[in-house]
Amino acid sequence: MSLQTSLKQAENQRMPQRASMKDHVTHDSRPILNDTEGMAAALAWAARGMFITAPNPRIGCVIVKDDVVIGAGHTQPAGQAHAEIQALRDAAARGNDVRGATAYVTLEPCSHHGRTPPCSEALIAAGLGRVVAAMVDPNPLVAGRGLAQLEAAGIAVRSGIMAREAQELNIGFFSRMVRGLPWVRLKVAASLDGATALAGGESQWITGADARADGHAWRARASAIVTGIGTVKADNPQLTVRGLATPMQPRRVIVDSRLEIDPDAHILQGEPCWLVAAAGQPGDEKAAALRAAGHEVLYLPNAHGKVDLPALMRELGRREVNEVHVEAGSKLNASLVREGCVDELLVYLAPSLIGPGQGMFDLPPLTQLTERRQLRFHDVTRVGDDLRILARFAEAAQSSSATPNKE
Repeated sequence: MSLQTSLKQAENQRMPQRASMKDHVTHDSRPILNDTEGMAAALAWAARGMFITAPNPRIGCVIVKDDVVIGAGHTQPAGQAHAEIQALRDAAARGNDVRGATAYVTLEPCSHHGRTPPCSEALIAAGLGRVVAAMVDPNPLVAGRGLAQLEAAGIAVRSGIMAREAQELNIGFFSRMVRGLPWVRLKVAASLDGATALAGGESQWITGADARADGHAWRARASAIVTGIGTVKADNPQLTVRGLATPMQPRRVIVDSRLEIDPDAHILQGEPCWLVAAAGQPGDEKAAALRAAGHEVLYLPNAHGKVDLPALMRELGRREVNEVHVEAGSKLNASLVREGCVDELLVYLAPSLIGPGQGMFDLPPLTQLTERRQLRFHDVTRVGDDLRILARFAEAAQSSSATPNKE
């Protein structure tokens, strides 16, 4: 596998995979000649776990001996084997001796007992000669302890290789570990003049099939999809991942201040939802009926009788949600932006003009340009006939660039 190909696969978080989730454990026969090539291969393996590892990070591991990959793997669903264990098992299944080999891991091996035993201990027991980590784990339960444990056992360690790519792949996990908040990505699809729908509400379809399929891939990598009661009433969406093989559907979260949702709404079908209200009491008849149907009703009021959106994001972080995908209307979009709850925008622009219609954000007019919210373009890609823009708010872009490493 060439370095260029490895890097492209490792950065699949910018364009999530639409292929089957089934892994074919194959190793490229090309030699691994340096640490960058080894880490690029590990990142490519980490990307294979894009949709399955939450709330754990997406981690890949390759074990290299005499410049050849002799074992590889990625983290499995929560409670199952981590990447390092998968790679050790793969090497053993192939009859390869890992003693003295180098393990490339996209995040510092864990050193604590969580849902699974410590990976650092497994690497020590296997007799690895060297471990290279992309970066130190931001989890305070680890935070350098894994590397220190390896070093104390006589294993040579190095970190800080391709740290930027490793953090991008797990930007939600890092956000939750460092800020206690999920990484919030707000998706909109619009015409080139910024209309998300006609004035009467018709919006199917402004963007093309490729962009819509790409949007489902971004849904799939999130732990939760947030929408508002206005969207539920207007569009009656399901907000599930479709056209993509994924074993996990994101949790659907509905912001519904007065609990107005129709019990027969499409979004209430299938997996249980979390409904977030401001008015009413836990014993209300509507809330009781929703709970009886398997849904959860949360009351998070702010001082204005609306849902406290920052409190909602803190609650989602507490519930181990790494990434939030927002698909809502202009009012909730604007409220989330105004209250500082959005880290980046995922915007699909179609090459068309609609004229007066519904906009992306129902924001109040500004009196001067200095009041505007600044963003930075993170990625701009053509998807079919449409343009996909990933733009980060300046403060989020700054925080995401602060990668904790040690060489």
